[in-house]
Amino acid sequence: MKPRLTLFDLDHTLLHGDSDVLWCEFLQDEGVLDRQEFAARNAEMEAGYRAGTVDATAFAGFYVGTLAGRSPAQWEPLRRRFLAERIVPRIPGDAVALVREHLAARELVVMTTATNRFITELTVAHFGIAHLLATETELRKGVFTGRPAGTLNMREGKVTRLHAFLAERGLALAELHSAAYSDSINDLPLMQAVDLPVAVDPDARLGAIARERGWRVLNLR
Repeated sequence: MKPRLTLFDLDHTLLHGDSDVLWCEFLQDEGVLDRQEFAARNAEMEAGYRAGTVDATAFAGFYVGTLAGRSPAQWEPLRRRFLAERIVPRIPGDAVALVREHLAARELVVMTTATNRFITELTVAHFGIAHLLATETELRKGVFTGRPAGTLNMREGKVTRLHAFLAERGLALAELHSAAYSDSINDLPLMQAVDLPVAVDPDARLGAIARERGWRVLNLR
């Protein structure tokens, strides 16, 4: 039997909500971001992403830009509060159970998310997942520049980053029995690349494709 690889999207899949959007709302509540300036743009970005229409570079740049001007150490207290107050309460119990099931089966389990690594790595640790593919952030002299780095982990970029991740471990996707869980039409390239795509509380476009192609549809909410 082939070794098993399981890929999980995070936002609106294992998490009831979007990490980037919740981060911006959290920073507005903390007075770090100006609500009048960010609230409408935040909602616009979320809507565009869920519809699959927003430009990937603009999307990533907007949210990574919220980190600009501080070091990871300066952000750390807020990041930990964000996890405890805004993320953990939005993780359904069924999502935790699903992840644990795959981990217990000794599969190679990877979280793959468009949200940046700094915002999501504590969430991934909370799930007990060891491997994270996320949008990377640029640091200069130990301070976030507010710009993403490298290939964005979005749309086709998720497939590119996955192949690179596996190659670093001497693996190839074709050598594995692969499954991917996602809610979003943005992850269609990834879903089409694996053996077993699973649509989780899918958006309208992904739901229609899942029904047409006979993919499994799962509700974790």
